[in-house]
Amino acid sequence: MLTKEQVLAPLPGLRGDAVVVTTMGMVRPWGRYSDSGLDFASADSAMGHAADLALGIALAQPHRKVICLNGDGSMLMTLGTLVTAAQSAAANFILFVVENSTYEITGNQPVPGAGFVNYEVMARAAGFPHAFSFSDAEDYETRLPAALQSVGPVLISVRVEPGLEGPLSRTQQEQARYLQPSLAESAHQLRESLAAAG
Repeated sequence: MLTKEQVLAPLPGLRGDAVVVTTMGMVRPWGRYSDSGLDFASADSAMGHAADLALGIALAQPHRKVICLNGDGSMLMTLGTLVTAAQSAAANFILFVVENSTYEITGNQPVPGAGFVNYEVMARAAGFPHAFSFSDAEDYETRLPAALQSVGPVLISVRVEPGLEGPLSRTQQEQARYLQPSLAESAHQLRESLAAAG
């Protein structure tokens, strides 16, 4: 089992010009590793829609990779996204499922199916051409670069230790800069960053 830090530490050096969409328990941790205008915190609406949003961005920006740092609880709420992503054949879409087995930011309630749901197998059954599972830090670090270069859609499932992130808020008290503006302002900022990046 990995820590969130072990999952995230290699990503800033491997992302290139990718958009990174985070949600729930991955929002603050990613903000400690990246401060890019191409980061987006999808943390304001009902759980489960970060992957849908990231897929939409990937389809609108086919020349740019889009990485979604999704949780297992969020993934369970919108499993249909796996089928939609596979059918869309979004070659630039990379969907992480960070399996901490809990709804972390609402109090670490257990996620149904934790420990026996296999997201790699589910993604392949949905039609993903590439899907990976990791529970060992060394294996993850060794194989991650190739996984990120695979033609998508790609699913990367990673077993991680539960954390202690509390509820999210869009205020100046948040350390992660991309979590401070309102959702609407964040969307405008991302659009401007995409336009500037070309």
